[in-house]
Amino acid sequence: MWKEFKKFAVKGNVVDLAVAVIIGAAFGKMIKSLVDDLIMPLFGIMLGGISFKDLKVTVDDAVITYGVFIQNVVDFFHFFLIALVIFFIVRIFKKVERKEEVKVEVKVDQKEELLREIRDVLKTFPDQMH
Repeated sequence: MWKEFKKFAVKGNVVDLAVAVIIGAAFGKMIKSLVDDLIMPLFGIMLGGISFKDLKVTVDDAVITYGVFIQNVVDFFHFFLIALVIFFIVRIFKKVERKEEVKVEVKVDQKEELLREIRDVLKTFPDQMH
């Protein structure tokens, strides 16, 4: 499954990309709210009510805002979560498509077999046909 996800994330095709953009737009706001409004405040509570964006160290004139970095790492996982959801949705769609293709192939094979049987029966009665 991981290899399939890597292939999807790196290569993909135009249809997968279009589906990903549409689903990403639909899920993006919801996942962003999940991260910003639920996950990050919970982490802040666990750390004693600290907001990550406010975490910084000042050395002389330099300000190292490591809290912003932590927030950006969490935002990366936010986008990763969206990509994972899109991957699973596209994967489900592809499985459904494959099942439909197999059904169509089976129907065509059955029709071809029936036509062959009719042809073979007709070959046994060549004199009766004229």
